[in-house]
Amino acid sequence: MKKPFLFLLLLTLALGIGQVSAQTKKTSTKSGKSSGKGGGSSKGGGGAGYTTGIGLRGGGFASGLTVKHFFNPGKGAAVEGLVTTEYLGRGARFTLLLEKHWTILPDVKNLQWYLGAGLHAGAYRGRYYYVVEYRRKKHDRYYYAYYTDDQVYPVFGADFVLGLEYKIPDLPLVISADYKPYFDVYRGNSAVYQDAAVSVRFSF
Repeated sequence: MKKPFLFLLLLTLALGIGQVSAQTKKTSTKSGKSSGKGGGSSKGGGGAGYTTGIGLRGGGFASGLTVKHFFNPGKGAAVEGLVTTEYLGRGARFTLLLEKHWTILPDVKNLQWYLGAGLHAGAYRGRYYYVVEYRRKKHDRYYYAYYTDDQVYPVFGADFVLGLEYKIPDLPLVISADYKPYFDVYRGNSAVYQDAAVSVRFSF
């Protein structure tokens, strides 16, 4: 539950930096438009302000690497790849998402929200995928029960994502937050999980 508050803090700082930068370059941007030269912050990503971003994603359930690329900037269409692992799990998964971006405020093109869906696949050791099945109390001592299956099993499923991101003007940084529920199929069982994360990417 702390992740949304962390994102709001980061987004507030980013917006503050962006406003200061926008004020200092307001005159030069207008002159550039009048001479036929567009402002640099609006290029790429249909208003996102960048074309490709690479960075880290820290979530409440899983964390890892994130790469986003706008393959159709005019329509705000992007593809995002994630390589993540759960904090208490031994294994990893690769997630591929197709996303559509929309500008929230006409005067702040670098601030966008996006919606997308995709698929994931990976592998985990059996006894680490279900880390703690249950906990019981006996004589004021706690006991944990673990699966003893040490075999590696594949996992696959579908993902949905809803997010908000902001490209800091004049800095190659993109800050975003997303809510990503996903459907898992593992060892013949299925379940729905919910994850939320904050990402920081280096853009170019």
